[in-house]
Amino acid sequence: MANHAIVPISDINEDRAASNRMAFVAAMRCAPTAVSVVTTDGSAGRFGVTVSAIASVSADPPMLLACINRRSPVGAAVKQNQKFTVNLLSEQQTNIADCFAGRFSVDGGPAFDFGQAEWADDAADLPPRLEGACASFHCDVEQIHDAGTHVILIGRVVLAVSGSEPPLAYVRQNYARVMNFKPGLAA
Repeated sequence: MANHAIVPISDINEDRAASNRMAFVAAMRCAPTAVSVVTTDGSAGRFGVTVSAIASVSADPPMLLACINRRSPVGAAVKQNQKFTVNLLSEQQTNIADCFAGRFSVDGGPAFDFGQAEWADDAADLPPRLEGACASFHCDVEQIHDAGTHVILIGRVVLAVSGSEPPLAYVRQNYARVMNFKPGLAA
């Protein structure tokens, strides 16, 4: 009789889950995304975090969503403050993306430091808007959902500001530029 290893089903399922997670993460790295800093301000304090998962939900009424890792204090702050701003970064703002991703600040200051950028206060009751951003969306919280490791913020846009700066993208763990091209023509 051959020697066979007996492996509990739970170990097989855990190995499969880990393998599926790694394959999912590797595949998602191929999806280019916009780079944004979500900010909030109010009774819970002023916070900001870099995110790559935002999307339009509706144009009538104008709504969008942003996904924030639950480990970040920003989700809890947004829940208490009941408002947030999504700032779509321009390609010149990689240093701000790094700062609010917790990597470093331009002058060696602390990560998540609002002093590392220029901010506009559009109204006393709105979170800070990043100057030089490609676009910004001030939102009131419409809904908040837990989903896996993240919190999904759905906001009703109360003010949208667009600029002319080219957007910053992120793909394959690198910042990227968005370029126009004519379909059918090789680059």
